[in-house]
Amino acid sequence: MVISIASQKGGTGKTSTSISLAAGLAHKGKRVLLIDIDSQANSSKVLLRGYQKLSKEQTIYSTILTRGPLVVHDTYVPNLSIVPSHILLSNTDVELTTAMDHRESRLKTELDKISNQYDFIFIDNPPALGWLTLNSFTASDQVLIVVSPGYFELDSLVQLGKTLDVVRTNFNPRLELIGYLFTMSEPTINASTSLKILRQTYTEKVLKTVIPRNTDLRDAHFEKTDIFSFAPRAKAALAYDKLIREVFLPDPATAEETKKPYEETA
Repeated sequence: MVISIASQKGGTGKTSTSISLAAGLAHKGKRVLLIDIDSQANSSKVLLRGYQKLSKEQTIYSTILTRGPLVVHDTYVPNLSIVPSHILLSNTDVELTTAMDHRESRLKTELDKISNQYDFIFIDNPPALGWLTLNSFTASDQVLIVVSPGYFELDSLVQLGKTLDVVRTNFNPRLELIGYLFTMSEPTINASTSLKILRQTYTEKVLKTVIPRNTDLRDAHFEKTDIFSFAPRAKAALAYDKLIREVFLPDPATAEETKKPYEETA
């Protein structure tokens, strides 16, 4: 199962979600691969010790820009591996605009060779709709869209939806939308109104779990670790665990509990 974590805007909690889902499932014994395709490389910096020493050939750069095999690295989390990103991915749109091959499929071509080694593969996308995101969507089975409070954040969902339609029509007809994940929630009018509008607009596609704004999450990343290793009882950890049980590891015994909206800070 290959899942893209996407958002058209930065600062929505997209990377925190990518790290938390990948690490959370790995802590539960699942074999997980995280592909960091965001040139900011924040997932790579948190999860991969010694990241700063890597050459571009040891990152996703070698696959997207030079069509090489995926270079997989172990992380400090057992069962979790990563294909790290590189800042030079920021040149991707310029480089691929004139490429003559199936430029949208460079990631898929290499990922198909190793995907059976993992239970879950997550792709941390850039907050933009360029060739990197097209590569990610073309290689994915599903997309999880991350949304934070705010007018512009909600408005960006329209264009992201159009991009999904383009990918389904031209590159990947089997691509499915998992749903919209509301993040960085807090007890403010802005957050509660944004969540209400999101649920009214996208109804059943809005996930029940809501991720609260939590300083423990920021502190965990500052310490270059995931929230489950840093503070497993933090509100963000509990929320991401609930999300994992809602979407990826549903348990019939707790099905009714996971259907209830996580409203503590919504």
